[in-house]
Amino acid sequence: AVVSTQSTGFEKSVNERFMLKTRLISLVKDSVKIGSCISRTFLSAEMSQPEPIVIDPSADHKGTLIFLHGLGDTGHGWSDAMYGELSIDTYKYILPTAPAIPVTLNMGMKMPAWYDIFTLSEFDREDGPGIKKSVSYIHQLIDTEISNGTPSENIFVGGFSQGGAIALYAGLTCQKKLGGIIAMSCYLPLRNDFPASCTTNKDTPILMCHGSSDPVVQFRFGQMSSILINGFNPTIKFKTYPGLAHGACAEEFRDIKQFLTQNTPK
Repeated sequence: AVVSTQSTGFEKSVNERFMLKTRLISLVKDSVKIGSCISRTFLSAEMSQPEPIVIDPSADHKGTLIFLHGLGDTGHGWSDAMYGELSIDTYKYILPTAPAIPVTLNMGMKMPAWYDIFTLSEFDREDGPGIKKSVSYIHQLIDTEISNGTPSENIFVGGFSQGGAIALYAGLTCQKKLGGIIAMSCYLPLRNDFPASCTTNKDTPILMCHGSSDPVVQFRFGQMSSILINGFNPTIKFKTYPGLAHGACAEEFRDIKQFLTQNTPK
């Protein structure tokens, strides 16, 4: 059964997009009522770069997960999972929100997106500058976390769909040794940059997760990306979830949580 499905922006109606800010304010109120550890968040999807949501650990800090949402979503869309299925009391969760940009696939309408998308059938036309800009931002978040006292080996990057694509690229190209990379329902963008662009994280653990029935980011794209990455980072594990569409399931959450706990330095 699907536990959490993150809808992509082009599937939202125009009215739903206009109501995004109202829904997010409502979500924040609900989170605060149940004792949220959210440090700070800006809710307007129209800001150039909203501040990330930060969920602090409830025990001694052992690891940090920087997790990126999918197209049309926000960091808040994944906060429930960090409080629930993916909750580890020694973990800090950083949930950035992408800036609102025009998305070609969505008739040029603005929505939170890590880069522009032109088509879902093939990924031979890509928004290179947009991808690199988002990757640079994630590298800045990693550097900030290191400057705050967290060893780089205790930092993990992950994401879903478009966010997973950025997490893969950012993790593989990071010049700091990371604890691991988590990529859900996604593919490796700008694949021709590899293996040359991967120098420091050639043996960093990677977990790719993909539903076999994904109609948005086809299963074959995730599978082909994992094969490519395996050529220069053989630690990668590719997990298939039979019948799962473009979302996440309980088994997948368990696998991710296990991946984090197994690869967190003691």
